[in-house]
Amino acid sequence: MTSSELWTRATADRYDAEEAETSSAAVLGPTLAFLAELVGDGRALEFAIGTGRVGVPLRERGVPVVGIELSEHMAAVLRRKIDEDMLPVVIGDMATTVVPGEFTLVYLVYNTITNLLTQDEQVECFRNAARHLSPGGRFVIELGVPPLRFLPPGQVAVPFDVSEGHLGFDTFDLVEQILVSHHFTRDGDDDDGRYRRDNSRHRYAWPAELDLMARIAGLELERRVAGWDGAPFTQDCAKHISVWRKPT
Repeated sequence: MTSSELWTRATADRYDAEEAETSSAAVLGPTLAFLAELVGDGRALEFAIGTGRVGVPLRERGVPVVGIELSEHMAAVLRRKIDEDMLPVVIGDMATTVVPGEFTLVYLVYNTITNLLTQDEQVECFRNAARHLSPGGRFVIELGVPPLRFLPPGQVAVPFDVSEGHLGFDTFDLVEQILVSHHFTRDGDDDDGRYRRDNSRHRYAWPAELDLMARIAGLELERRVAGWDGAPFTQDCAKHISVWRKPT
């Protein structure tokens, strides 16, 4: 078991509704096209597959997908959408769990590598990806760039969403590279003023740090872009999609 926090049944049951926008065809289209091109005629392994936001539609495109998921509650929501024989899911952590066979693609989206709260565990995640890849296969990560440029001296919090139904901000421990995401989400009727409070801990990592983790695992950086549409990655980008390749 890694340091990742387990998703509860209540969180799993409302996850898809809260992520409806990121699950739309307009948002997912470029993601699925990017991943399908990389997997080619092979198989894909998704670390932390969750409720299948990406894995299920990728399988529906004809790509053989296997998932690893730590939370049984998240996997149970996925199982309502697709049968085990169509998309197998193994319950376990993404740093140490091994599934049978080799894959041309291992992918980890939506900042989820930060659920591993130590550098050692993140290194082991890269090693686990390399362990599953066939020669020439790729490991893909989607991850935000730490927004530390927005922190003036003495400030420890950065807002990332201020909207009618949600207030979100991150607080930072700069020594341990830990951020805590705080969420206040409107709960119930719009007029009753109730908000649900949630928070989650993450270990943020810089692109160069990930490249070193990849090198330790025997992988080589192939490309880094700003998004699933392939736009160039620059110093002003809020996130990156990075692709590392296992040498042949």
